[in-house]
Amino acid sequence: SKRRACRGLGQGSWLAPSPCRLSSGLPVNIGVLFVPQQEAWVVERMGKFHRILEPGLNFLIPLLDRIRYVQSLKEIVINVPEQSAVTLDNVTLQIDGVLYLRVMDPYKASYGVEDPEYAVTQLAQTTMRSELGKLSLDRVFRERESLNANIVDAINQASDYWGIRCLRYEIKDIHVPPRVKESMQMQVEAERRKRAMVLESEGTRESAINVAEGQKQAQILASEAEKAEQINKAAGEANAVLVKARAKAEAIQLLAAALAQQHGSAAASLSVAEQYVSAFSKLAKDSNTLLLPANAGDVTSMVAQVSVARGTPSLEVPPAREDPQPPPVDMLKAEETSSS
Repeated sequence: SKRRACRGLGQGSWLAPSPCRLSSGLPVNIGVLFVPQQEAWVVERMGKFHRILEPGLNFLIPLLDRIRYVQSLKEIVINVPEQSAVTLDNVTLQIDGVLYLRVMDPYKASYGVEDPEYAVTQLAQTTMRSELGKLSLDRVFRERESLNANIVDAINQASDYWGIRCLRYEIKDIHVPPRVKESMQMQVEAERRKRAMVLESEGTRESAINVAEGQKQAQILASEAEKAEQINKAAGEANAVLVKARAKAEAIQLLAAALAQQHGSAAASLSVAEQYVSAFSKLAKDSNTLLLPANAGDVTSMVAQVSVARGTPSLEVPPAREDPQPPPVDMLKAEETSSS
């Protein structure tokens, strides 16, 4: 069966011979070999490294040359097993991840380390534990990307001698203890309640500020309205005073013109006498205590005094009775009687 598997050509002579592989999975040297794309075959001649076969057609010497290693140049995905790690605040975590790497130098990958996959996996686990020990539990969840980048850098520094380059590392799952998980849940609920209370207090504060601003604007508008009302009222009163003053001035001018005419003084004296008589008749109606001059009933003397003050001749009235000695002004107290 081995000879049948290593037969070079198939039924058609135009077909390329498929590489024969041993039970270990390595191709058998039959002289003419076709290397697949994205693979590198390490050839030894008489037990010593000879060369690396590139993809395509290659020729080797049977019996002398031997294909010792086959390295895949594709990106390789390796699952990092779950492991325990202790954080900076002494919390034990169960964490696993995925490692993406690629063989950059087939010679170093073949002769630099015995089992590259196992070596990189162990290095990833130890580096993960080391990086987690530098962070607290809260920072592990917040700085997940930086943790992945630090693990990749640490792996690349050590695997450079193996001809392997780590492209990226991703943490799959992080399992925390049940009690820590409950504490985290309580912390989250407390934080949410705190946010709710803060938002409610901010809403109350904003509402109070809006109410105060509204009251302030209302008071400002009311004061402005009152100010405008007082200004308009004062302007109206001033205009009324001016109108009254103009009317009084015109009346005085008309009165002066009338007095300047013939018999004007006599008419004025007659008007003063009538007003005096009318005022004298209203005495002692509001109060029973009055202060009057001694000659309050002498209408002629009163009219004469008004005419002298005005500088005009008085009415021609019969002379009043002259007393040998004019009585002084006394205080007369008129009391209301039932007869008056």
